[in-house]
Parts: sequence; C-alpha cells; structure tokens
Amino acid sequence: MAVEKVLKFVEREQAYPAKREASLRAEDFREIAEKYGVPAAEDQAGRCSQCGVPYCTVHCPLHNHIPDWLRLTAEGRLREAYELSNSTSTMPEICGRICPQDRLCEGNCVIEFSGHGAVTIGSVEKFITDTAWEEGWVEPLQVGPARGQSVGIIGAGPAGLSAADYLRSYGYEVHVYDRHDRAGGLLTYGIPGFKLEKDVVMRRVDRLKAGGIVFHEGFSVGEDATLDELRARHDALLIATGVYKPRAIRAPGVGARGVVEALDYLTASNRRGFGDVVPALEDGSLDAAGKNVVVIGGGDTAMDCVRTAVRQGAASVKCLYRRDRANMPGSQREVANAEEEGVEFVWLSGPEAFAGHGQVTGVKAAAMRLGAPDATGRRAPEVDPEGGFDVAADLVIKALGFDAEDLPTLFDAPELGVTRWGTLRVDAKTMMTSLEGVFAGGDIVRGASLVVWAIRDGRDVSERMHAWLKAKAAKTRVAA
Repeated sequence: MAVEKVLKFVEREQAYPAKREASLRAEDFREIAEKYGVPAAEDQAGRCSQCGVPYCTVHCPLHNHIPDWLRLTAEGRLREAYELSNSTSTMPEICGRICPQDRLCEGNCVIEFSGHGAVTIGSVEKFITDTAWEEGWVEPLQVGPARGQSVGIIGAGPAGLSAADYLRSYGYEVHVYDRHDRAGGLLTYGIPGFKLEKDVVMRRVDRLKAGGIVFHEGFSVGEDATLDELRARHDALLIATGVYKPRAIRAPGVGARGVVEALDYLTASNRRGFGDVVPALEDGSLDAAGKNVVVIGGGDTAMDCVRTAVRQGAASVKCLYRRDRANMPGSQREVANAEEEGVEFVWLSGPEAFAGHGQVTGVKAAAMRLGAPDATGRRAPEVDPEGGFDVAADLVIKALGFDAEDLPTLFDAPELGVTRWGTLRVDAKTMMTSLEGVFAGGDIVRGASLVVWAIRDGRDVSERMHAWLKAKAAKTRVAA
C-alpha cells in the first residue's frame, strides 16, 4: 500500500465540492454542488486515517467498505474503488447524494472526533460511481442461470429496485409492479432534482430493464390485480411499497384551498422537470410563484418543500417547526442550504388554525417550548401560553411525515398481518409476512426511514427470498 497517499488529515484540510452561489442555484433544479475533479477527490480520500475500527462502516446501514475504497481512490485506482463500492450497494452514487452523511458515516468519522473535520465520504462516493458511468465501467446486469421461477415485486422504489437487481442476478424472472408511470418511487417523484437529478435515477432503472426485469408501470394492486392474483402468477412476492399516507394536522381551517400535502407538491414539481403537463401547476394550485409560502414540519421532506418553493419564485418562504434547531429530525446541512437560499425558520412554533374563507390567507401559530423528555428521550414540545403569532400565507404545505397506507384493504388481502402502526408484520429472520411466500421490506416494514435503509432491506430480503425459493424448488423436485 502506498502509505504516503493516506493519513493526510493533519496537513490537508477538509474540502467539500464547491456549492454554486445561492442566488444562482435558486433559479434552477440542478444539483447545487459541483463535482470533484480527480486531484481533489484523491486528495480528500487521502485524508482517511485508515483507523483500526472504522466507525464509518459500522454506522453505514450497508456496511460499505469505506476506508478501503477511500484508500484506492487516494492511490488513483478508481476502477477498483468503484468495484468495491458497488459490491455492497446497488446505488452508491444515489446514496452519495442523498444520505445524511452528517448523521451516519461522516458524523462518526474518527478524525471528526479529533477536530480535523470528517473525510468527505459522500462526495467521494458520488465521484467514484459517476466516474464509473462516464468511463463505461458500470457493466450490464449479470443475470444468473435461469431457475424457472418468477418473482413479483410491488413497488419500484429503492427497496424494490435493489431487490430486483439481486434477484435477477440469481437467475429469477422478475416483474416489478408500480402505480406510477415511472419507476423509482420516492427517488423519482419525492426528492427534488437539486438533491438528486433524475437522469441519475433513470440510468439505474434503464440498466435493470436492459437486464430483463419487466416493469409494469401504472399498475395499482387491488385495482389491476388483487394480491392473490399476483401470488398465483409468481412463485414469490415482495411488498416494497413504502409509506405514503400523510400525517394529518387537526386544526380549524385545514381544509381550505391552498393547504396542500407535501408529496402532492413535490410530485407536481418533479413531473414538471420531466416535461409533463401538470394541471395543478398550470392552474397555480401547486405553484409557489409569487406566494407567501409556509411549510409545516422539520424533516427532510419539509426541507425539500421550502427549497422547491424558493425555486418556483415564492415571495417568501417560512418553515414552522415545533422543536428547536438542535432537535429537528432533518439534516443540518439541508437547513443550512435552505437558509442560504433565503428560507426563514421559525423554531418552536406550530399551527393552531388556518385563516381565510375558502382560500387560506394565513396561519395562526402557537409558540412552543420544550418540556420533559418523552419515551424516546427527546424533550416533548408543549404550547407556551405566553406566545402566539400570525403568519401570512397563500400556500401552506403540510410536511409532517408519512404513515403506512391500509394495504390489507387496498390489496383486497384482509389476512395480510399489520402492526399497530399499520406497517406490515414480518418474521424477523425470514422477512416473510403472514402470507406464505409473500415477503416485505423497506419503509412498509420499518416505517418512514432513509433511502439507504431501504436499499439495505432490498439486499437482505433478496437473500431470504432466494433461500426460500431454492427450498421450494427442491420440494417440487422431490414431489415429482
């Protein structure tokens, strides 16, 4: 190993790829950061301390071999770095863009603890695989010998796509069913282009299609086929729908025009980016242009909404969150990006009512304070009786998170077991639901979570399904 290429964290400062000026990037939906050049990527990878216990790997849900591909990058061995990165992740360049590295790998980097600033792991990860695409190193999906068995996957989001990739490589016939007209789920329609440009997602989908995976887009389970009908078509099923039921706000006036759901708002904006005609944008109901916009929530979806509103030309954008900055669930980097772009955060505030007759004109907000810790250890917000204020609003976007839809009803499968949260109940070891041969993974099992965890679940459930399908085939041969 060329030792002189690494362990440079003392003499070499942390340097992320330069961000475009806020005033310029707020005019479009391109990703906000420039890409590393080769020398910069090698220099930053060379800051890795190659520590004996790599906490970055431990805290990565995929357990990526991060120090190893950082070393290879520092040594200029980019193709080997890509191959190693790709060995544990089906979408490394997507994770490099949208993972909250500040809470995962980089937040647990040993040199971050020493005060030298974490290695820029996500930016290097993105650089490695983007380079692989540019250089033609990303190979077609390698399909295993045909097994004579088929798998149906319900949901074309990160968990479903990841599982489809692995199951096809095992040699199964794979069909993916999704209610949207494009695959990708949240990656395609939920995350704005300034965080994840859509050609990055589509090239992954195209690779899977070229590998023989059949996509049934615009297909609603329960309408186009029941779950039982899909079970009859395939040897095994995977449910990977994600969670899309928006959490409600119970307050007077919440039904007024101009009070909208975050996912409706983001989907409309992303569809426009694809060139689709979107009536709700044409008539202005989901367009922030010229409006005073208030977003309610403090997670990454709220951050996506406020930054989208800026790009649509909002007159003002405010974000109301019931806790303070230190206790918000969203990425601190995203908060900083939003502030740079002109978003105003109103901490310790929550909606009490929505003003306006028919059309929303404002939010009556309560001041909040942090009380005693709740069951999770976080200090619970409570209304401060001494506070309260009004905020003008022409468009209010509710971004309070998502719960599971009622899949037993939607799929006409009342025997499908669910938890008290509405997520699917699975066996911890097999990842199988209450129905024989029907598996589940991703947010529909764990609740609203990170894309990287969905990719991890797709990898894990494909292994469980592979084992189960091999056993099923063996029983069939014995019976014959």
